[in-house]
Amino acid sequence: MKTEQPPPAAALDPLAGRRVLVGISGSIAAVKLPLLVSALAKRGAHVRCVLTPSAAQLVSPLALASLSRERCYLDADQWSHTAPRPLHVELAEWAELVLLAPLSATTLGRWVHGLGDTLLASTLLATEAPVLAAAAMNTAMWSAPGVRANWEQLQAFERVLPLGPAEGLLACDRQGSGRMAEPELLLLALESLASWGWRRDWHGRRLLVSAGPTREWLDPARCISNPSTGRMGVLLAQAARWRGAQVDLVHGPLQLDPAWLEGLNRHPIDTGAELQQVLQQLQSQMDAVAMAAAVADHRPAVTLSHKPEKAAVAAALAAAWEPVPDLLVELVSRRPAGQRILGFAAQSGDVLPQAQAKFARKGCDLLFANPIDQADAGFASATNQGWLLGPGEAVEHLEPMGKLPLAHRLLTALGALI
Repeated sequence: MKTEQPPPAAALDPLAGRRVLVGISGSIAAVKLPLLVSALAKRGAHVRCVLTPSAAQLVSPLALASLSRERCYLDADQWSHTAPRPLHVELAEWAELVLLAPLSATTLGRWVHGLGDTLLASTLLATEAPVLAAAAMNTAMWSAPGVRANWEQLQAFERVLPLGPAEGLLACDRQGSGRMAEPELLLLALESLASWGWRRDWHGRRLLVSAGPTREWLDPARCISNPSTGRMGVLLAQAARWRGAQVDLVHGPLQLDPAWLEGLNRHPIDTGAELQQVLQQLQSQMDAVAMAAAVADHRPAVTLSHKPEKAAVAAALAAAWEPVPDLLVELVSRRPAGQRILGFAAQSGDVLPQAQAKFARKGCDLLFANPIDQADAGFASATNQGWLLGPGEAVEHLEPMGKLPLAHRLLTALGALI
């Protein structure tokens, strides 16, 4: 009997087959958790949920049990004369990853002060698994001195990746900080925790990342561009942020979930000239630069101020063109002492010789080249593969993997040079 194989992206998913314990505390953001639990289960993760009494008032334990295909645990379940081991210890040791979302002010206070008076609180104290903690609360509560002090204390915890709240309109009708990170970003961060861990080896460093395509306009309605979605660059930026870096992301038009951009210091651009200007402004402040943007090679010498009729487009295309400056070469030529630069090369055909020639021309410290004409390695793909060139004559083949694990591989190589 023939066994059906999972698609490549599913086979390479860092969350598939992992045991994920989801801890839910008393914030209105708890209503978002059923969809997140469902998404984890669909990706092949084994999910169990633990609710505080307040959370159980906001989200149905029955719904969570149905979506996770596992029993949902409440405070009333913690102690039983029929259980051979304490439930909080069993859950703590079962978990390979812990998602704590939303993290309320009360649960935060219990955790950092070592209080174990609820099932979730005692499980957090007992677990040795990495924890992704996503705070959510009223704006004034988030600003309260006690909460801020507890949050700062949490930053020093080992095995914890803390995600502060975003700004926006809250359920209490306040506008400001306090909104829990979107579920799509939580899934990304959990994937990062599964593939890399919690170590903040980029702490104290500044990284500039470019991402996405540029567009060169022929007239107000037509442009030259490419199918880059910006996925690789954005994931590189988020991975660096979660590893402690201060990140600036300069990007062209993106084709990905807006939630993936939360927490990043962004500089949107459109044309190669705009990208060139922002890179010039920011480069000197950086410890490293990752030039992942797919910059157009040429642009019209003159951009028309009006849209010509269809019959006149051929004549407009035949007009003079000029090359877009090589922005990677410019970065290398003006970099300050000690700054490291990672370049990218999207190639087809016999990739490695082309990449080696490009690496020699560009002068960057590292160059990642990927075969865009192969399945699951090109634009818009969730996975990638290729060759990492440098430092010096070193060449490493990187096997197919998700773009987030690849981002971590590239960050590790870049960080080793700083």
